[in-house]
Order: sequence, then C-alpha cells, then structure tokens
Amino acid sequence: MNELFDSFWRATAYCLHPRVILWSLLPLAVAGGVVAVLGWAYWESTLSAVRGALEQWSLVTSLLQWLESIGANQLRTLVAPMIVVALAVPLLVVATLLLVALFVTPAVVRMVAARRFPGLERREGAAWWQSLAWSSACTVAALLALALSVPLWLVPPLVLVVPPLIWGWLTCRVFSFDVLSLHATPAERRFVIGTRRWSLLAMGVVCGYLGALPSLLWAVSAMTLIFAPLLVLVSVWLYTLVFAFASAWFAHFALAELQRLRSAEAAAAAAVPTLQPSPSP
Repeated sequence: MNELFDSFWRATAYCLHPRVILWSLLPLAVAGGVVAVLGWAYWESTLSAVRGALEQWSLVTSLLQWLESIGANQLRTLVAPMIVVALAVPLLVVATLLLVALFVTPAVVRMVAARRFPGLERREGAAWWQSLAWSSACTVAALLALALSVPLWLVPPLVLVVPPLIWGWLTCRVFSFDVLSLHATPAERRFVIGTRRWSLLAMGVVCGYLGALPSLLWAVSAMTLIFAPLLVLVSVWLYTLVFAFASAWFAHFALAELQRLRSAEAAAAAAVPTLQPSPSP
C-alpha cells in the first residue's frame, strides 16, 4: 500500500508540471478539434435523426406523450440531446485514451525515468506499433463489454459500478503495457504485471472513477446541453489530464517494480560465485 500511495502522490505532483500540462494540449487539439467540427456540422441533423428514430417506437412515443400531459415539455425536448451525449461520451473517452497512450504516455514515462530512475536501462521490449495494437485490442474488448453490460445500467447501484470497472480494466491493461514497453523486456513486463496484477487493477479502477468525473459536467443541469460544443472541449481536456495522471501513476509504480526486480536479479547473480566450492589444491 505504501508503494501505491507513494506513486499516487508523485503522479499528482507530475500532473502540475508545466510540461505535462502542455503535453495534454495535443490530444485536446486533435480529439477536441475533430469533435467540435463534427458537433458543429452534424449536431442538429443527429438530433433530428434520433428524434425520428424515437418516434418510430410506440413505447417511447407513449412516454413522450405522458411527459407532455404532465407539463414536462422541457424534459421531452431534452431526451434526444441526452441520448446523443450518452452515446458520444464513451467514444470520446476511448479516443482520448488512445491519443494519450500514443502521444502523452511515452513522454511521461521518459520524464519519470529521467528524473527518478536515471540508471534504469531501456531494453525496448515493445515497438510503438505493438503498443498501439495492444491498446486497440483492449479498447475493442472494453467497448464490447460496455455494450453487453448496458442492461445492468438499469439497476441503480450497478450503473455506478459496472462502467468504472470496465474503464478501470481498460486503463490497467493499456497503461501497464505502455509504461513498461520502453524499459522492460517481454519477460520482465509479464513478470511485473503478473506479480502486481491486483495493485495495477486497483489503480486502473481508481483512474476509471476519476475518468467518470468529467461526465458530471453534463449532469449538473439540463442547461449544459446548450453549451455542448464548449463542454466537449472541456471534457476532452479533463479526460486528457486524468489519463496523463494515470500514465504518471503507472510509470512510477511499474518502473519502481522493474528496478527492484533487476536489483534482486543482480544481487542473486553476484552471490552465485560465492556459493561455488573453492578448487581443491
């Protein structure tokens, strides 16, 4: 637990570093720009399409008529925007995660290694395309799990548990691989992840709950939907900072474990000659 808390506070301090804040602007410029352009071009047409699809369902039509009968016309007009936002947020999170894993995580790992582990040898256990392939495969698995778990979201307690657990698993799998790809061999990476799987998963779940915080911007008030384009940019930046924090947290924890592993191996190798019997005269 001391190792978890130590790496947590170190990662928090790193997120306040000007370089980390500047690095977080790159995914913001890419994902935020794309989402802002798509929102400006297709927001109204998407709302119209969703409203048209809802009107085809008799059950939804009855619900909308009931809302109108009780004077909740405002809620009726907000149904389509809420559906669009609910569908867009997971895609936004995934896009931000992949951009951070591709651009920000390597820079954060190099920074952590240079400041805290300057003597740790880089053994280049995985190329950038392997990290990208691993992140993409884990992302597809997480999206499938989210899609299959949607019925569970109708149970009030589970909606607060299931999605963060899935995001936590995804964060754990992606960042555990990425932070060790520059310094660890495949065997070392498997050993560190295998021996610390529960600690890494706990870190991922914490980051999953932190990643849910930007979504609260949409839940503050229904009026926030009016400022959707601006809130999309703010959400992207907050997601980027959360994932940058995750990169630093996993880097501090995993590289410390890797250094301990190599120190133990070096100590064992140095002790071997002393155990050999001395040659007979």
